[in-house]
Amino acid sequence: MSDNEHEAKMARPRMASGALFFDDQGQVMMLEPTYKDYREIPGGYVETGESPLQACVREVREELGISPEIGRLLAVDWAPSPAEGDKILYLFDGGVLSTELRDRIQLQTAEIGAYGFHPLDAVADLTIPRLARRIVAAAVARAEGRVGYLEHGCATQHGDMKSPDML
Repeated sequence: MSDNEHEAKMARPRMASGALFFDDQGQVMMLEPTYKDYREIPGGYVETGESPLQACVREVREELGISPEIGRLLAVDWAPSPAEGDKILYLFDGGVLSTELRDRIQLQTAEIGAYGFHPLDAVADLTIPRLARRIVAAAVARAEGRVGYLEHGCATQHGDMKSPDML
């Protein structure tokens, strides 16, 4: 196989990065984007030359207008999309947002209409299935002090290649 043929077979996934923020009751922050009909978490695509953590910090600053310390990696999700191709998504621990930090939030109103904190068991009703699975899996990994490896938002066992629908 030539170098060009080998290069052509290599994956070139898009990468995105986000943070899970919680309130004092353990509820997770969900944003209401102006351009989607479902809720999201703070985050976005990783830009060229940027690490997933740097992208997360930048996106939180852009979307929420605050710069809280972003904690450890909670989950990595391989989530290809028919519309966007291969994607790798990183979720970091934003921790519990203090009242002081919440009072300083200034939403990027061109993209974010509102935000709120919601119980984990309500997330499935607020967003698309793959994101809901990812959020819950990352919250479980946070509670257990580990990092989760996911495919389509689901934890996998070694060798288990079953995947749910990609909605």
